[in-house]
Amino acid sequence: MSLIAELKRRNVIRMAGLYLVGAWLVVQVAGTVLPMYSAPDWIARSVVTVLAVGFIPAMIFSWVFELTPDGIKRDAEVKPEESIAPQTAQRMNRAIIVVLVVALAYFGFDKFVLSPRGEATRMAQVAKIAVEHAAQSARIADKSIAVLAFTDLSPQHDQEYFSDGMAEEILNALAQVKDLKVAGRTSSFYFKGKNVDLRTIGQTLGVAYILEGSVRKQGDKVRITAQLIHVTDDFHAWSQSYNGDLSDVFQLQENIARAITDQLKLVLEGEQKTRLVPVATTNPEAYSLYLHATAIFDRRDSPRFPDAIADLQQAIKLDPTYARAHSRLAALYFLQSSYNDVDVTQAHEKVLEHARAALALDPNLAEPHATMGLSWETLPDGRLKEREEFDQALRLDPDDVTSNFWYGLSLIETGYRERGIALFDHALAVDPLMPNVVRWRGIMYRYAGDRDRADQFLKRARSTGLSIADRELAMIAFDRGDAATAIRQWPDGARNLLRELPPGSPEILAAGMFGDTAAKTRAMAVLDAYLAKPHTQVSGQIPVVMILLGQPLRALELLRTTRIGDSTDIYALIWSPVGKPLRALQEFPAFLKEMGFLELWDKYGAPDICKRKAVGEYVCE
Repeated sequence: MSLIAELKRRNVIRMAGLYLVGAWLVVQVAGTVLPMYSAPDWIARSVVTVLAVGFIPAMIFSWVFELTPDGIKRDAEVKPEESIAPQTAQRMNRAIIVVLVVALAYFGFDKFVLSPRGEATRMAQVAKIAVEHAAQSARIADKSIAVLAFTDLSPQHDQEYFSDGMAEEILNALAQVKDLKVAGRTSSFYFKGKNVDLRTIGQTLGVAYILEGSVRKQGDKVRITAQLIHVTDDFHAWSQSYNGDLSDVFQLQENIARAITDQLKLVLEGEQKTRLVPVATTNPEAYSLYLHATAIFDRRDSPRFPDAIADLQQAIKLDPTYARAHSRLAALYFLQSSYNDVDVTQAHEKVLEHARAALALDPNLAEPHATMGLSWETLPDGRLKEREEFDQALRLDPDDVTSNFWYGLSLIETGYRERGIALFDHALAVDPLMPNVVRWRGIMYRYAGDRDRADQFLKRARSTGLSIADRELAMIAFDRGDAATAIRQWPDGARNLLRELPPGSPEILAAGMFGDTAAKTRAMAVLDAYLAKPHTQVSGQIPVVMILLGQPLRALELLRTTRIGDSTDIYALIWSPVGKPLRALQEFPAFLKEMGFLELWDKYGAPDICKRKAVGEYVCE
């Protein structure tokens, strides 16, 4: 008997089909039901893993054993006349059909009933953010607009980065027009790929008009179609298609932006009378490389940062006068040093090199100043320069969301919490759905003792896919006396920040922070084993965990002697109520001097919870 015939006789093939269909159905149900109960991501992953691992044993079982009237027996022990395989095959065929029908019914129910409801729930959540942080009046301003991500209609549908770039360029140009409110990029692009009606989008973002469009790019030819829609009555105020080639893209963007300002009867000033969209480069290939790198930058796709850096280096070779390519390259060098294990000193030198090159070519760019501000923060003697660069960035572009957010973090790290929070609020007024700003606003609410507001904001940040918010949600659960939830939730938020620790370490650390004395001892043993080895830099989560394990002196010593990556969390914690034990240490004043805080405070005044006794001498609560 052939192998195929034997597989059929033993029902192995039918069992495989039934297993795969059943497994698919289980995964679909789990993917819908688990999020309803805020189940951690590892549960869904475990379901898929168990089903995948179980496939081989199931097939072996169906080969080895056979169903008889007397029950299950080994196949070798069953005589042909005792086998009920034919009847079993018929039953299994019917079972497979039933499962397929159930699966198709569920798929239809999920697509047309559950998914729309889930989207409606998410939209209700993000709408609350807009109501609270768009700082809009009771009546939406007539001169307000959101530029949605343009649809990629290219033949291969592989030009998404290009179509996104077209929309972003138009958005940036309109944002510079006086008296026109423009929703930020993150909030406008949030609706990409979502089936949300325009009225809901307009209400959520607090705008009267929406610009939507599409881009078709084939070879060097480009076709951009755009339409301006009045949100309230869905009236198409303007629609136009533009054709050109890659060398025409800035002019195509200019035509669209100018058509909008004409439709909204906006008064243009200065250079805007003749030009809204600047010609950033005359080299089409350099511009395409810039857009490709920017797509990676916007997604914070850290594994692909080297690709983005290579794209920008090539763009600069093609056009050495491309100021924005230099600027974006500086930003990527800094981000790479924050996300990946690279030499921070060398990264800082690269940041300064390209940021200064960008400003030499275009002194009006805000991004290079903000990037240098962040980079100076990594050096103990860079605090004053950090502050000066951020101040200059906001002078050039007061509404730049990224500059407001980064500067807000810098202020909070150095003790100026109230002003930092004010910059967060301003960023949210422009871009109310920017996930990490929403998260940080929630963190500051928690530090202020407002757990309900903190919980609200952090859950909104988490609903956008920002898993790191699970750390702070775990803290809130612990504050409310729910240690079990805290232990379960914290590892999911911290795992990506503790990649260098052995598997299972986040769970051990969570048990230590929120558990008993024995668990704390096990957690410190994990940290001691990790720190016993040499490291170029360590995660900022390590000193955070040390403080929460009741080891503030160890945390302070680590900050003084080791290069810390992603340090914002630990410095923000220092100035919070949680950081009081660390501030009480007799070594704390020396730490402030070593880190450049005292020089900064002498120039800009004492931070929120400290008082000045003399030059270079402060007492903190």
